[in-house]
Amino acid sequence: MDGRSMRRSLIYLLIIVAITAIVFTLFSDSVGGSQEISINEVVSLAAGGDLAVIEIRGNELDILTVSGEALTSRKEAEASVVELLERAGVDPLTTKIEIVVKGSSGLSSLFGILFNFLPLVFFGAILLFMMRQAQGNSNQTFSFGRSRARVATGNGPTVSFDDVAGVEEAKEELLEVVEFLKFPERFLALGAKIPKGVLLIGPPGTGKTLMARAVSGEAGVPFFSISGSEFVEMFVGVGASRVRDLFDQAKRNSPCIVFVDEIDAVGRHRGAGLGGGHDEREQTLNQILVEMDGFDTATNVIVLAATNRPDILDPALLRPGRFDRRVTLDNPDIRGRKQILEVHSKGKPLSADVDLELVARQTVGFSGADLANLVNESAILAARQNQKEIGPQEFYESIDRVTAGPARKSRRINDREKRMTAYHESGHALVAHMLPEADPVVKVTIVARGHSGGFTKTIPTEDRSLITRNQLEARLAMAMGGRVAEELVFGEITTGASDDLEQATNIAQTMVTRYGMSKKLGPRTFGKREEMLFLGREISEQRDYSDRVAKTIDEEVRRLIQTAYDTAKRILTEERVRLDHISDYLLEHETIDEEQVPDLFDAPFDAPPAAGMPAVPAPVPGD
Repeated sequence: MDGRSMRRSLIYLLIIVAITAIVFTLFSDSVGGSQEISINEVVSLAAGGDLAVIEIRGNELDILTVSGEALTSRKEAEASVVELLERAGVDPLTTKIEIVVKGSSGLSSLFGILFNFLPLVFFGAILLFMMRQAQGNSNQTFSFGRSRARVATGNGPTVSFDDVAGVEEAKEELLEVVEFLKFPERFLALGAKIPKGVLLIGPPGTGKTLMARAVSGEAGVPFFSISGSEFVEMFVGVGASRVRDLFDQAKRNSPCIVFVDEIDAVGRHRGAGLGGGHDEREQTLNQILVEMDGFDTATNVIVLAATNRPDILDPALLRPGRFDRRVTLDNPDIRGRKQILEVHSKGKPLSADVDLELVARQTVGFSGADLANLVNESAILAARQNQKEIGPQEFYESIDRVTAGPARKSRRINDREKRMTAYHESGHALVAHMLPEADPVVKVTIVARGHSGGFTKTIPTEDRSLITRNQLEARLAMAMGGRVAEELVFGEITTGASDDLEQATNIAQTMVTRYGMSKKLGPRTFGKREEMLFLGREISEQRDYSDRVAKTIDEEVRRLIQTAYDTAKRILTEERVRLDHISDYLLEHETIDEEQVPDLFDAPFDAPPAAGMPAVPAPVPGD
C-alpha cells in the first residue's frame, strides 16, 4: 500500500470513529433506561427517608432508592450534595443515606472529549478529503508551486545516439553538448561558453524528444523532463513558481539537462494574443527568461527545448544567451529512412527477401514516427496471419494502410462503377508513365481504401528538395488523366475526380502566386499571408495586387489546368488501346505492382503476354 492509500484510509477511519462517538454519546442515556429527576426531588426523597445511596460522579448523581429504583440527576458545578441536604434539614448520618463520591471514569472522559472535539475533526477530515480529491494528487493542495518534472538519473537503461537514425547533422551539433557535460574543464580552460539553450526544431514525429533523451544518455547526467503546458495553471504565479523550483533542482544536480517539450505552449509571442501583460502564461515566460540569464559558466546546466512552431516563439526567448543554438530535424532522406527501418526492425524476424532499401524508397515523406508505426503494423499483419517472419508483402500492405487506410474489403460496388474506377486509375497511371518529367508509377489499384475507390502511386527515383516547372506541369497532367479517361471511354464525367481537380487547382495557383512560373505575370509573388500568433495558424491572406492582376491570375491558373487537360487527352487518345488493356488487367487482378509496370505500359501489343496477363491483339491499322 502506497502513502496516498494509507492517508486516504486514515481519513476514512477518522470519519467512522467520529460518527460512532457522536452516535454513542447522543444515545447512551436512552440505552441505560434510568429516569432523570430534578435536584429538588432528590432532596424531597432524602427528607422522606426513601433514598439508600447517592453516588456522585462530577456533576452527575446516580441515585438508588430504598425500593431499589435507579434514578439520575444533575447538580451545579460547585454545589455540595451534603450541604444541600443539611440546608433542607436532612442529616445524612441520621437518615443513613450512603453518599459515595467517585471520579469520572476514563471512558466517560474520553467520550466527553470526543463529543466536544470530534465534530470539528469530522468536518475537517471531510474538507481535507474533498480538497485532495479535487486536486487528484497527493499533497497538491499545498504544493501548487512545486515542479512536476520527471527525473531520469541515468542509472537505468538509457537511449544513445545509436538509437537515433536519419539525423546525422543534428547528432554532430549535439555532440558538443555531450562533450561539455562530460568534460567541462576542456572548454572552461579556453574561456569557451557552451550554449545555455538548444532549441530542437522539426515537424512532428522527427525524433526531437528521442534526441534529447539520447543526449542525456550519452552524457550520463540527470535529465529533467517537463512539458510546457505543465507550467500553466489557472492561478497567476503558479507557473513562475514551478519554473523557479525546476531550475533550483537542476542547479542542485548540476551537471544536468533540463528538457522542456512543446515549449510553444508557454513561450508564445507576448502581447500577440488574448490576455494582458500580466497573465499567467506571460509571467511564466518571464521567469524562464530570467532563470536562463541567471546561469553562470560553472553551473553546467543545459536547457533543451523542442517545438514544431518556432515562428510563434517570443523573440526574447531566441536571442543569443538563451536559446541561441537551433538544431533542425527534418524528415529523413532515403538513406536516413533505411537506417531508421533498421533500428526499428532490430530484434524482429524479417524474411530473407525483405529489402529495406526498397521499402525506404517507397516511403518518401515519412517521418521517424511514421516508419516506426510502419514496422509495427507489418509485425501485426504477420502475427494475424500466423506467420513466423515478416515478409515484403506485409511491409507493402502496411505502407498502403499508413498512407491511404486499411482496405475496405466489405465494400460492394456494381460492375459499372468498378469499370469506371479502373479506367480512372489507368488514366492517371498511363499519363504519368508517358511523360518523362513525371515520377515513375510503382502501384495502381482499384481496391478501396479510406474514402477513395483506388489510387495510383508514383515515387521519384531520388530524393529532391527542388521541383522544376516541367515536373509540376507533369503532375497537373497526371491529375487530369482520370477525368479525361472517364470522358473518353464513357462520354460523361463523374464525381470521382473531385480530389484530383482540387489538387490540380492548388498546384496551378501555387505556380502562379508563389513560384513566379507565369510568363504573363513575371517572376513575382502575389498575396501576403497573415497569421494570428495566439492561435498559431494561418487565417487569411492579404491581397497586394489589383483586380486587373487578380483576373490575370485566374486566367493563368485556368490556362495551366487546360493545358494539362489537353496533354492528358492527347496521350490517352493516342494510347487508347493500351488504356483498355491496363483497365482490363485491373478489372481482373485489381492491383498492378511495380514489377508489372514495364510489361503493361511498355511492351508492344504483338508481344506474348507476361505471366498472369491476358493476351491483347495487335492493333488494326486505321484504328
